[in-house]
Amino acid sequence: MNLFRTALLAATLAWAPYAPANDLAIAPSGVPGVTDAQLDPAFWVKRLPQADAVVLDRAAIDALNARVAQRDPSMHDIRHLGTTLSHDTVDGFIRALTRPPSTALFDVDGQPVPRTTLDAILANAALDAVPAQVTPRYGMAVRRAPLRGYPSDLRVFSHADDTDIDRFQESTLFPGDPLVAVHTSRDGRWVFVVSPRYAAWVHADDIAYGDPAAIFAHVDATPYRVVTGARVETVFTPEAPALSQLSLDMGTRVPLDTTRPPDQPVNGQTAYTSWTLSLPVRDAAGTLAFQPALLQRNTETAPDYLPLTRANVIRQAFRFLGERYGWGHAYDGRDCSGFVSDVYRSMGVQMPRNTGDQARSPGLDHTIYTANDTHDARIAAAMALDVGDLVYIPGHVMMVIGRIDGQPYVIHDVSGIRYRGPDGTLRHVKLNAVSVTPLLPLMYDERTSFVDRMTSIVRIRPASTP
Repeated sequence: MNLFRTALLAATLAWAPYAPANDLAIAPSGVPGVTDAQLDPAFWVKRLPQADAVVLDRAAIDALNARVAQRDPSMHDIRHLGTTLSHDTVDGFIRALTRPPSTALFDVDGQPVPRTTLDAILANAALDAVPAQVTPRYGMAVRRAPLRGYPSDLRVFSHADDTDIDRFQESTLFPGDPLVAVHTSRDGRWVFVVSPRYAAWVHADDIAYGDPAAIFAHVDATPYRVVTGARVETVFTPEAPALSQLSLDMGTRVPLDTTRPPDQPVNGQTAYTSWTLSLPVRDAAGTLAFQPALLQRNTETAPDYLPLTRANVIRQAFRFLGERYGWGHAYDGRDCSGFVSDVYRSMGVQMPRNTGDQARSPGLDHTIYTANDTHDARIAAAMALDVGDLVYIPGHVMMVIGRIDGQPYVIHDVSGIRYRGPDGTLRHVKLNAVSVTPLLPLMYDERTSFVDRMTSIVRIRPASTP
């Protein structure tokens, strides 16, 4: 009996706390129900009726983005932040992240981080130096820049044997991201910034400051290119080291520099085989300027955001297949919520950064699940999932890519999976990468399946669509 029929009979059969994987072949990788063919996006696209039909057009996406920006408390409207901020506002931004850790932390060698070290980091936040009124400084990120919960590069972990999830890492800024700086660390090496999707600490030399009108004019400038590959790099150039092999992630929008004659070289190289981008740079004083940089035309970019279609959702998600899991966009990669938001960002959809904020965002079409929802209701919801739907459990999000024999499959950036084998024992497979898996067999812990831990389903499509 396959899992689809098992699920349909769930109302009449005695409930089991997991969906066994014995109906799915176990691949040599240990992942159930996944063959090599299923690791090709074309496998999933060709199974879709009207795969290239537009799910949301540009006007609908603009309206969605406006709704999320207005209603979601995790998003920040920095264009209208005001000329001054109160002490309590800035203090609240910082203390939301920068507070004494409540549990033990370990360093990269598995040794406990001394309390004196943590106290010194907290002291460097200089919360006692936040004035009664703060004048925000507008700026831009000039490179891919880590956003940290504390003004420190120290990598810390919750367990001595875990060196992947750095608990001080929060997110990442991308080149050209606008922001406001609201506080400086005691040592001057860090600034606390508020960007449209996140507020955290960043290295001071990753930011350049300028006039807000010029910053937002650059953000809105046309024409532009949108990065549609997982990541691209500007060309190598010794003439402009700050813009040489600059990393640009999926969904990044970069204006073109239209001021230069096309027959003139850019940074010592002909421009006719490349796009001439306009990118932010920082001088020694931290002042913002814009300079040209070349991006080869054969890299994966587009003149606008991609149409939001089910086929594009699948193709864009699979561009990350096999990428190493990177908590908070670490390791030049991304985590589960960064993965799904970057995929949708390439189609113009701006989502909250973290899983919890995405799952309950008042600006997104979502269905919340609580302890009052039965196993049968959850299974029915899982069976009705559509391509591009986002399924949330505590601390994790998965993107639906289709179904086989009624079994829903997902792609997700995941550290590992658990499932019951044919003999009922719990198996664990370490993945630590963007991976394809079936949904129903996945176990959250010894007794609870992913489906029974589901907290939300988010749909980036018209609310009236079933």
